[in-house]
Amino acid sequence: MKRDLNEYPVQYVKGIGPRKAKLLARLGIKTIYDALYYLPYRYEDRRATPEIRSLKYETLQTVTGKVVSADLKETTRKKMKIFELVISDGTGLLTAKWFNQPYMKKVFKPGKKVILSGIVKRGFNWGAGFEMQNPEYEIIDDDSDTQNIHTSRIVPIYRTTAGVSARALRSMMHSIVNFALPSVEDYMPEEILKQYSLPPLREALRNVHFPEDGDIESLTSGTSPYHQRLSFDELFFLQSGLAILKRGQSLARGISFNPEGRLIQRLLEILPFKLTSAQQRVIEEILEDMRKPTPMNRLIQGDVGSGKTVVALMAMLQAVEAGYQAAIMAPTELLAEQHYMNIHTLIDRLNLRCELLTGSRKDRPLEEIASGEVDIIVGTHALIQKEVRFNNLGLVVIDEQHRFGVMQRASLRKKGFNPDVLVMTATPIPRTLSLTLYGDLDYSIIDELPPNRKPVVTKLFRPEQKHLIYNFIKSEIKKGRQAYVVYPVIEGSEKVDLKDAMQGKEKMQHIFPEFTIGLIHGRMKPQEREETMNLFKEGKIDILVSTTVIEVGVDVPNATLMLIVHAERFGLAQLHQLRGRVGRGNHQSYCFLLAYGRLSDEAWRRLQVMVRHSDGFKVAEEDFNIRGPGEFFGTRQSGMPDLKTANLLRDVKLLKFARNEAFRLIGSDPSMSRTPSLRAMIERFWKDKIEIFRTG
Repeated sequence: MKRDLNEYPVQYVKGIGPRKAKLLARLGIKTIYDALYYLPYRYEDRRATPEIRSLKYETLQTVTGKVVSADLKETTRKKMKIFELVISDGTGLLTAKWFNQPYMKKVFKPGKKVILSGIVKRGFNWGAGFEMQNPEYEIIDDDSDTQNIHTSRIVPIYRTTAGVSARALRSMMHSIVNFALPSVEDYMPEEILKQYSLPPLREALRNVHFPEDGDIESLTSGTSPYHQRLSFDELFFLQSGLAILKRGQSLARGISFNPEGRLIQRLLEILPFKLTSAQQRVIEEILEDMRKPTPMNRLIQGDVGSGKTVVALMAMLQAVEAGYQAAIMAPTELLAEQHYMNIHTLIDRLNLRCELLTGSRKDRPLEEIASGEVDIIVGTHALIQKEVRFNNLGLVVIDEQHRFGVMQRASLRKKGFNPDVLVMTATPIPRTLSLTLYGDLDYSIIDELPPNRKPVVTKLFRPEQKHLIYNFIKSEIKKGRQAYVVYPVIEGSEKVDLKDAMQGKEKMQHIFPEFTIGLIHGRMKPQEREETMNLFKEGKIDILVSTTVIEVGVDVPNATLMLIVHAERFGLAQLHQLRGRVGRGNHQSYCFLLAYGRLSDEAWRRLQVMVRHSDGFKVAEEDFNIRGPGEFFGTRQSGMPDLKTANLLRDVKLLKFARNEAFRLIGSDPSMSRTPSLRAMIERFWKDKIEIFRTG
């Protein structure tokens, strides 16, 4: 497409003007490019035009006839004006009515030929005859310029906004598409289009907006050849950006870590458990990356409880032994505190120094970090603040990557000279999505849980069954186990009718006077939280009442029961993460979901997925199905461009093709000098997200 059309304001298109342009802007349509990629969300088939006498009631029908009468009537009760049109095709009569639109009388003249499209109802008088209310209409003029766009064809239906009717928007889109298409140039190499049987861009754009043929199902589902062409382009732009990033990383000079591995050996000797074969395999993949002279960029994916932290610690020890510092960044203070407690208890025995750096800590060991006295720094995004300087940062570990944007990842890397990067996530991501979001990273999966881990038994309860839950909690604690009770909010408010953690603690004390109840939430000081967690770990608290601050990183093998109150208010990924806090020991563990009120279809589906599946990857796939890709991974949050036409679930095959072609093209022509218009489109797609083609 010619560059100038990308930025060409829609208001300068004939028939649009400033007033209509303002309405279009509400829909995010400011330029011609915006309009061309604002696709209909469904289509209606209005091609068949049966005779009036053979119309079927309660179906969408399109009819042609001549205007017999056009009258404005007024109801006596509500003073409502009804415009009533009667048409005939020689086989029967059809009445069409429009409410409070008196100007319609000027539109229709007796004898004119018209096309009407709408749901056929029984005539109001005596329940006989045919009637349509507010139908779409087209007046057949002898003027050769007139094209039917509202009837007698496959008609696009666009999402509208206040002040713009579906018909008006369709007319505007028709004007814009007609204006733009002659200037559209294809940027995609012809051999790629041929290989995947994709239509030219101009043809694709014309047919996604105003299809000349095709079946309604493939058009509405986005699987028509025309939709697939636009989806392929979008996925190709996305993968090209990732290929360019990855290529830049592979050419960068990094650190080659090649120590003897004494620290790793010593850690293996003091660990109270044996590593799984999956952990050993992933550690070897990481160490191999670290030996290379280019910076490592690797994603470790593993379900909750699969032992990612130990794997990351091995990598950190390798960096420290080679004379560098390592940093681990977590998304919340509680998780950073958990990592710190777990790591420093292990490495103290190796005579290494580990420090915690979070926003709320007063004693910030900035000088010690800058001087190199600290070997491993654990922190939140406080690590990327300006005043934090490292002496010799060699390895960056980022936990729960989806909580950080690409930009934050880059900010932490800048704290050293091309340090190695290890990204960890316990949020299982369907393979397709990880290709998209982490396409610039190499990929390792810890697909094995430690031995003797039993799947957590998950059950759904309603409020009237609470006594069953309480009896079970009592019996588990009497066996010497512990329980979590998780609430959605810290304290109640008039705005939200939810049970809260503060009241929850009091309630638990009332129900279980013989047990010790603890409370933990995000507003507590880090020190208080740490003390409470330690008491729970030591078995001095029987029931820990909490908010979602315990979602990740908390490891208490003796806790065998989790009750999630208002489970209907939590997302699937969050429910799965919370469930991962139990089942970490050898005893059978349980997760009870307590749901209140009338459940929406989506909430019911989420809770059923939890009851049926314990495998995180299966849960993620179902979550992806329920929410769709855009919401599943707030793409804005992860720093990725938005996808307007492609659907990662539907277009898995296209994603693979686009990835292969993008990586092949960038491999053979990294600066894309042979395809400048395609390069311009990729730059446009990634605009404001990341500087893809760096100069110099």
